Amino acid sequence: MIRKVLVANRGEIACRILRACDELGIGTVAVYSDADAAAPHVRAAGQAVRLGPPPPAGSYLSIDRIIDAARASGAEAIHPGYGFLAENAAFASACEDAGIIFVGPPPSAIAAMGSKISARRLMERAGVPVVPGETPADQSDASIEAAARRAGFPLLVKASAGGGGKGMRIVRREADLAAAVSGARHEAKAAFGDDTLYIERVVTRPRHVEIQVFADARGGAVHLFERDCSAQRRHQKVIEESPSPAVTPILRARMGDAAVAAARAVGYINAGTVEFLLEGEGDDARFYFLEMNTRLQVEHPVTEAVTGVDLVHAQLRVAAGQGLPWSQADLSQRGHAIECRVYAEDPSAGYLPQAGRVLLYRPPERPGVRVDAGVTDGSDVPVHYDPMIAKVIAHAETREAAVGRMRAALSEFRILGLPTNIAFLMAVVGSPAFRAGKIDTAFLDEEGADLAAPAPVPLAALAAAVAHAESAPGAVTAGRERGTCDPWASLPGWRG
Repeated sequence: MIRKVLVANRGEIACRILRACDELGIGTVAVYSDADAAAPHVRAAGQAVRLGPPPPAGSYLSIDRIIDAARASGAEAIHPGYGFLAENAAFASACEDAGIIFVGPPPSAIAAMGSKISARRLMERAGVPVVPGETPADQSDASIEAAARRAGFPLLVKASAGGGGKGMRIVRREADLAAAVSGARHEAKAAFGDDTLYIERVVTRPRHVEIQVFADARGGAVHLFERDCSAQRRHQKVIEESPSPAVTPILRARMGDAAVAAARAVGYINAGTVEFLLEGEGDDARFYFLEMNTRLQVEHPVTEAVTGVDLVHAQLRVAAGQGLPWSQADLSQRGHAIECRVYAEDPSAGYLPQAGRVLLYRPPERPGVRVDAGVTDGSDVPVHYDPMIAKVIAHAETREAAVGRMRAALSEFRILGLPTNIAFLMAVVGSPAFRAGKIDTAFLDEEGADLAAPAPVPLAALAAAVAHAESAPGAVTAGRERGTCDPWASLPGWRG
């Protein structure tokens, strides 16, 4: 087994991996930027190594500094988590060259799936369904526009590299085509350094359903069923659940087989996710390959909840050369799990990200609820990184019970010091469409503005704020210096 792992990430995923290593008796090394010097993941690790200044280019995205940190600390392996360098083939190759185990797939698999165009071609050869479309060899604007006219409207102009909706444009009429091609190309070049585009037919009101896959170096490959990620805004996931309300047992088997075929086609090893667009309902619903995420996913806890496995434990064992700890026949789904991502953002102001200090952090504590977090009282949410604070996972015997448990957990979550999306999440999971399991990927883009309207501050939150302000050292003094005893004076970022 691996003796020491360096975690090349931050926040809740770094804390999650460190905890898994501790459970397996593996030594740990955290890396950090100056903005994270006092972060929970730094305090939780056996060792900590400074990378550099807060901007990611000089810290969490610096391959050389991370490799140097691994060598200096004696780490045998590097776990990239997700984000930053997790899907960077050059980083995986640098680990190999340094004789360090990369806890993830081989560089060749990352490279193959990093290009949507090459991934699409691989999937077609493997017999995995893909969305009808075209990748012109001639990448001129005129050629892209001609391909779009052949595909027909509505359609998507998409960047080959990257993800997160960048370099993607929906075009519903020919009059908007030229501007969409130009805009997608410019955005892709700025975000990924690659302005290669392709055309894809718009799938009408699809669901976003992904399949968790896992493979080892001994030829074993399984799927761990599906997650429904249809509750998303601007192509960014907000809420995930498993099982999907739209997937039947027969459809689940078809999608699982396709996902395993995709993993085998690319020579995949370790944990990954094959994402599909699902069109229609029932056993004969059509699904199309969207992309493959060559890493652990943010939403992996819902799979862990319904299958009872620990994906990070398995990642570390497979990275050490062991076989999969389970066969396909060993795996089954039990109950229903939902995950909500808690962000420091203001949904009523266009989901504007927030930065600042978490003055009070009180997660819910109740049976069937798990919270993965990377903050505590006094933690800073820096402006330089993704503003996710925590993930709340609710698991119950039925979907209805899981929804109720999630709403109760969110209502008990107390975070003071900066705005969060907790009230928005409560509104989404309490909406009639979500409760009925009848949403698609357009749901939040169409109804999110109404659900994001500011909500009254709960009395319990007001009481907690006052109690915290009165007990905080210097709080009342600070207020008196301003000529007031207002307890809110010590709470920067508080919104009533």
